[in-house]
Amino acid sequence: MLRRRFLQGMGASGAVLPIAAKAQAMAAIVYGQELGIVANSPDDQTEILQSALDLAASSSMILQLPAGRLVLSGVNLPQNCSVRGTGRATILYSPGGKGIFVARDKKNISLENMTLRGSRMGGTGTRENLLDLENCRNLDISDCLIEESPGNGIWLRSCSGRIMQCDFRNLAQSAIHCQNNDSMQISFNKINDCANGGIRIWRDQNGFDGTIATNNQIANIGSQSGNGQNGNGINIFRADEVVVASNGISNCAFSAIRANSTNNTIINANQCNSSGEVAIFSEFAFSGSVISGNIVDNAAMGISMANLDVGGRMAICSNNIVRNITPFSATNPDTVPVGIFAEADTAIVSNLVENVPGTGIAAGWGPFLRNVIVSNNIVQQTSIGIADSVAPGAGTVKISGNMIVAAANAAIAGMAWQEIISADLAAEAERFANVYVSGNLVSQI
Repeated sequence: MLRRRFLQGMGASGAVLPIAAKAQAMAAIVYGQELGIVANSPDDQTEILQSALDLAASSSMILQLPAGRLVLSGVNLPQNCSVRGTGRATILYSPGGKGIFVARDKKNISLENMTLRGSRMGGTGTRENLLDLENCRNLDISDCLIEESPGNGIWLRSCSGRIMQCDFRNLAQSAIHCQNNDSMQISFNKINDCANGGIRIWRDQNGFDGTIATNNQIANIGSQSGNGQNGNGINIFRADEVVVASNGISNCAFSAIRANSTNNTIINANQCNSSGEVAIFSEFAFSGSVISGNIVDNAAMGISMANLDVGGRMAICSNNIVRNITPFSATNPDTVPVGIFAEADTAIVSNLVENVPGTGIAAGWGPFLRNVIVSNNIVQQTSIGIADSVAPGAGTVKISGNMIVAAANAAIAGMAWQEIISADLAAEAERFANVYVSGNLVSQI
């Protein structure tokens, strides 16, 4: 009887619309109270909510949940399901370290306008993700508060869709972990107080990913283990053709943005404040990184494009502001204070680097240097303005048209590892076959 009445309420056409078209119109709304869902009950309502979801999805209805707390765990999201809360006062609570929603091999799932709350210190020993989805297409997760997860807030594997305008707080792993996904859009979210990561965009093997992470605000990201696997605001690993743009990222134990073994990554117009290690890091076997228009303030190292030894190469680093580098890293004691660093097939052009208690711009490390251009940058208030490796085996570098102001120990220096071989490389460039230096302006004012 109940199902018949709902179907009649859909109107004569009974048309089924995909979730992606919900802005145009949905067939009908079914209210959770009518299906026996009781807000603020101490009883577990997993079975009741599961039945309500299955019914609503089979009839192409939106399931409207009431305000108040619902205790549940491990609910399976069916295909073509759309669940809407009554503002974030609709609280889905899972005790004991368990997850809330699970889905496998589904499409057209929409969750909006609710709170998903776990028990980060649950007593069962389980540490599940609050939302755990695999091989799900056309996801739409929006306007949700996701907090107190014993694992990740959202874990996605082989999925597509979008996560927008959600708040993530106090999570034991990362806010959003993406594995082997396809063209996800992650935008306008707020992420705070995650123990190991903000947004992770990872793949098992290198391949097209296409995730776009834009306009997110990320703060207070810790690291419980490792030497850079954790502790990053946005971490890209083996995922190709990813765009990270216009995000505000602060107080990360390691990097604001870390791209490891990626191809064709764009990192543009981000604000990166207070990074415990390298603020923007393109590392290991990367190729084709464009790092432009970012602001880096207060980091142990500003921007690094490293690891020629394992094939890391090809980057453009342009129009960035890097300032206020710290003397050391409390997170990684091996980090030295450098504004911008590169090793291979890289153009470092038109950046402004200021206040570095070390080297403003460094090209190469020992023999790990090949085809680097350092041109038209402003470097001021540093120990060494620009440093270039002249160690045996180092490749070609061109240093031209830069303005170097108030470099305390050397404006342009030739280095063999950490040793200064030439304190005035502009005057002594002919000593080194790999170096071309011209047209730089040096002053103390």
